[in-house]
Amino acid sequence: MRLATWNVNSIRSRIDRVTTWLDRQDIDVLAIQETKCRDDQFPFERFDEIGYEVAHVGVNQWNGVAIASRVGLADVELAFPNQPGFDRDAGESLISTPVVESRAIGATCGGVRVWSLYVPNGRALQDPHYAYKLEWLATLRENGVRWLTENPEAKIALMGDWNIAPTDDDVWSVEYFTDRTHTSPHEREAFHAVVDSGYADVMRPFAPGPGVYTYWDYTQLRFARKEGMRIDFILASPALAAEVTDAAVDREERKGKGASDHAPVIADFR
Repeated sequence: MRLATWNVNSIRSRIDRVTTWLDRQDIDVLAIQETKCRDDQFPFERFDEIGYEVAHVGVNQWNGVAIASRVGLADVELAFPNQPGFDRDAGESLISTPVVESRAIGATCGGVRVWSLYVPNGRALQDPHYAYKLEWLATLRENGVRWLTENPEAKIALMGDWNIAPTDDDVWSVEYFTDRTHTSPHEREAFHAVVDSGYADVMRPFAPGPGVYTYWDYTQLRFARKEGMRIDFILASPALAAEVTDAAVDREERKGKGASDHAPVIADFR
């Protein structure tokens, strides 16, 4: 089975690239992030034309996650249990309600429990979104531990844009990211807590750093200057990680007109 994850930064803007890429790379299951559309705006028919079922949850203009599969799509969950919400009105209203954003969707595809995850950005170290990010990751880890406790042999793939560069090798400049999000100690601890609970980063053994990135900002010629970050991951449960045969970043998809600012991550399993 060939699994992949890709933050497409608007599925409607990049549907031609995505469907062509799926065929060219022979992908069985794709986890998609930042679809930036409502369910009624999602181009389901384009995936259906090439043999993929899709589960999606999203709202207009931001966030949005999906799973596209040609090996079955069952038991869809539109969020993981107790997924934290973000209170956009905190401090501005006497009555406010945290909103569970469109950041996680799970489905069983060909015997693998796949999660497409778009971890909150964090924005800045003192921003409320940073605390939200850490809470979100802690709750994800709690669920991940529970899933493996309930079934140690479960094949689970936690795939997506984690908005964390977990080591210094995963950023183009350690100095540039000093006192910024994505590389702070608390974020890195939260990422490693998921790994330490049993979910392996399947790509690193096949693509050791430094210099292996999945994201390059559109500004300041970051891609041309090779100034990127590795923030997109496939984390696999022990039973699934034992079956990985290869993994890589498809850096070529960051090139050309209309590219996303992220490149897809691909992993093969026997």
